Order: sequence, then C-alpha cells, then structure tokens
Amino acid sequence: MTDVGFAVSGRTLPADYAFALWREVTRALPWLEADETSGILPLRAPEHGGDLLLPRRARLVLRIPADCLARALQLSGQELDVGGHLLAVGEARERPLQSSSTLHAQLVASGAPEEEFLVAMAGDMRKSGIAGKLICGKRHVLPGSAGTITGYSLVVHELEPHDALRLQYRGLGGERHFGCGLFIPYKEIANLDV
Repeated sequence: MTDVGFAVSGRTLPADYAFALWREVTRALPWLEADETSGILPLRAPEHGGDLLLPRRARLVLRIPADCLARALQLSGQELDVGGHLLAVGEARERPLQSSSTLHAQLVASGAPEEEFLVAMAGDMRKSGIAGKLICGKRHVLPGSAGTITGYSLVVHELEPHDALRLQYRGLGGERHFGCGLFIPYKEIANLDV
C-alpha cells in the first residue's frame, strides 16, 4: 500500500463530504470501487457554517495498492462535483507509508459499545500478528446521503516498525473507502504506565 496526495483547489466542501467524494473519485477511477483495501484519508479542514473551508494547500490523499499508482495518477486534471461543491484536482505526489511507534485513525467503524470495540480491535490486531496498545477516543458519526457510519477514533501506540507498517497496510474495521480504519503517524505517546 502507498498514499498518493493530490493538490486540490476549491473553496468549500460539505461537512458530510465522505460519501459524495468517494462517488466522484470512483467516477473518475472506476477500478477503485472494487478494491476493499483502498480509501480516502479524512481531509483536514476547519468547519464553518456547515461546510469545510479548504486551505490553500489542501490535499486529497488516496491509500491504494502500490501497483495501482500509475492508474491513480489519472485523477490529476479532473474536476469533482462533491455535493454541489467543485474540487479541481491538481498534481499528485506519492507518499510512501512511514513507520511510527504511534498511529491514529480518525474513525474506526463499529456499532459496539467502547469496551467491546476495544476487545474486538485488540483481537483483530492479534490475529494479524500486530502488537500495540490501544487508546479509544470519542465516538463519532459519519453522516451522508448513503447512510451513516459510527465508530471511534483510535490511537495505537508502542508499535514496532514492522507492526506500524502492517497496521497501515491493512487498517482496522470496515468502510475504508470513506476513510474509516486508515491509520497515519501520530505524535509519540510515552510513559503511560508510570
């Protein structure tokens, strides 16, 4: 897996953009729809009046299999209509996944209570041979016209380098197309057991 970041320009996106953005990206890259491992990382933008204000250096980041990079670059030059908000896609740059002892996912999809969620995620990591400690964050709801996805933000820390890469490659939970369960490096957490 690898990340590919596209420069994007536009003024705003709807706060519940995830479903509409995926629909537009797969309209431009239809092969992406069938790949369950791929997804769009959540955009980082402040919210104002129900919309996200896109910063000048906004990036649309796809996590895709590395052997699909050349096909993904066809998204450059496209114009996406995301719920009535236009997004022009510019140049792309590959961003290979980096190892980090601490990773964060903005939302890992789950309808379970927090305690059950943590047990399930720890079990899923164990089955994949990934060792790390979990910190559950707030419960989130990802709304959209196609339904809603609920879950929690999640930090996994004290990861060995190979486990950090494996967790980024495979993610946790479902709904990766919409950014769920996709991990990125996070500030280091230390001395929690002291």
